[in-house]
Amino acid sequence: MELGIAILLAVGMAVFVATPVLAPETPGEGALPIDVTPLTDLKRRRMVVYENIEDLEFEYKAGKIAENDYHALRENHLAEAAQLMLASQEQEEVSEDDVLIERQVALRRAQRKLQPPDPYTCPGCGFENPMAVKFCGNCGNQLPQPTPKK
Repeated sequence: MELGIAILLAVGMAVFVATPVLAPETPGEGALPIDVTPLTDLKRRRMVVYENIEDLEFEYKAGKIAENDYHALRENHLAEAAQLMLASQEQEEVSEDDVLIERQVALRRAQRKLQPPDPYTCPGCGFENPMAVKFCGNCGNQLPQPTPKK
């Protein structure tokens, strides 16, 4: 009886451990997170190349790499860094659509500043409280009470 329970428990644990390992990968799982943009990816890759160049120079000075190998690897890394820098600059170029969007955003922000403050917005910290309250949920300051409309 005890042996049967132990075997059943062992099989259950094996299935529990093996299921994620043997499961097929779904299409969306291997994708980059939403906050990774092409520009940030290029910058990250460029920083990795810079670190590789620093490591290469350290290894060369330590005598672990032959001089001709050092020069060949350094040239490869520098060429890759130059390509990544060029790609980053191309990504950073602003198109006419981006300029139009930025103008619209600036216009809406200016209009929002001209509007009277929301009665739920704290004048001290600017926190927008979700409902009518007497004290700010962020900083604890007392909120001005709206005057009743007649």
